[in-house]
Amino acid sequence: MKKKVSLPMQILIALVLGIVVGLICYFAGLEDLTTNYLKPFGDIFVNLLKFIVVPVVLFSMIDGILSMNDLKKVGSVGVKTVVYFMVTTAIACVIGLVFANIFNGAGLFPVLDTAGAEYEAKEFGGFMSTLVSIFPTNMWQSFSNANMLQVIVIALFFGGSILAAGEKANLCRDIVSSFYSVIEKLMSFVIALSPIGVFTYMAWVVATQGAAILGSLALVLLCAYLGYIVHAVAVYSFSAKAFAGMSPLKFFKGAFAAMIFAFTSTSSAATLPVSKECAAELGAEDDIAAFVLPLGSTINMDGTAIYQCVATVFLASCAGIHLTIGQMVIVVVTATLASIGTAGVSGAGMIMLAMVLEALGIPVAYIGLIVAVDRLFDMGRTCLNVTGDIACSICVTKWEGKKAKK
Repeated sequence: MKKKVSLPMQILIALVLGIVVGLICYFAGLEDLTTNYLKPFGDIFVNLLKFIVVPVVLFSMIDGILSMNDLKKVGSVGVKTVVYFMVTTAIACVIGLVFANIFNGAGLFPVLDTAGAEYEAKEFGGFMSTLVSIFPTNMWQSFSNANMLQVIVIALFFGGSILAAGEKANLCRDIVSSFYSVIEKLMSFVIALSPIGVFTYMAWVVATQGAAILGSLALVLLCAYLGYIVHAVAVYSFSAKAFAGMSPLKFFKGAFAAMIFAFTSTSSAATLPVSKECAAELGAEDDIAAFVLPLGSTINMDGTAIYQCVATVFLASCAGIHLTIGQMVIVVVTATLASIGTAGVSGAGMIMLAMVLEALGIPVAYIGLIVAVDRLFDMGRTCLNVTGDIACSICVTKWEGKKAKK
């Protein structure tokens, strides 16, 4: 019986074939062939991404909130965990934007031919205007317009209300759980089509833009990985040292097994058993780790946040768009909240990137420029996410220990 080729290998093969076909068409002057007959299949893949964004965010966020079970019971542990994740994710967004703007300012990100792509700059009405706009007046309108910030607020309200309703909301819990299982399968199906999107878009991009785009993709990967490394050292190992008195060497040595597993599997959810062993070895209490790690696999997505910020600046540059300070604030807010709604499965960050682009009005079709190397981004960002989960479990254990002594 033949062994099935894994999805990562399929994507790699599609990437190479796309580059080869694109170069052949570029030198043969057959750019129109890729534009007219290959790119439409890539467009179908992008449309499916846009189609699934709203249900993924809605149900993954509600399911994540319900996984807390009883907010009163989890009490201070839940508050400390969520605050830690929110703060580190916001820092991750800033780190991602800083590196992206350094690379962009140095002229390392390209401006590509945007013929056929339409973009209309939106004015930034100030923080209070943005704050008001994220609260929906019509739930269905938020869904139909794919207003992701409003979808996130809807998920937060419904998740909190289901928790507050107690036993009477058991049916709602079951419905959310059932829907989320279906959405996960649907998401897996869409991600399984990645090789088609990778091949068609890569062939089109290389054929129309030439070989220069390949060097640009290597640079954006370098930019993201620099952000990952700086965040792991400056935020995670620092917090372990500052709050738990643990040296960076001991922290990374203890977390190494989970980091490697996450790097290869690209799934923070699949890494949970290894993460629990590493957290226990580093001194995290079992009950705290049992709460923090599963929750972290759902809402702690610092690597995804860095990726989204770097990719957004890169794609905006590709489209010839200069992001203002106000729009970067929107990127931080959206990427922070979007990372919370990112499921802990391989490839989900790519779907969330579509959400951030939608929030800024950047054509989502440009996601095809970066989807070809998404697996390489995914390996680093998942590794960073899992590292953050372990760091949080250690810090919360220390904080709760001090509270108990008092």
